[in-house]
Amino acid sequence: MGGIADKLDKAYENKKLDELVNAPVYSLRGVTRSDADHLKAAFDITTIGDLGRNKYFLWAQSIATLAE
Repeated sequence: MGGIADKLDKAYENKKLDELVNAPVYSLRGVTRSDADHLKAAFDITTIGDLGRNKYFLWAQSIATLAE
């Protein structure tokens, strides 16, 4: 998986992408279970896929990219 493994918690480093998309958001390195609870409460985000497809995060990413 190359550069993806170092972005994940150790327990998820060897998972396939189709597994990672359904993995809990706290499987991303640096995201705590408390952070995950806040994401769930604020945006109904529970998985990496939810985070990656969240319209607010996508809008913010687009704005930041266009501003560059």
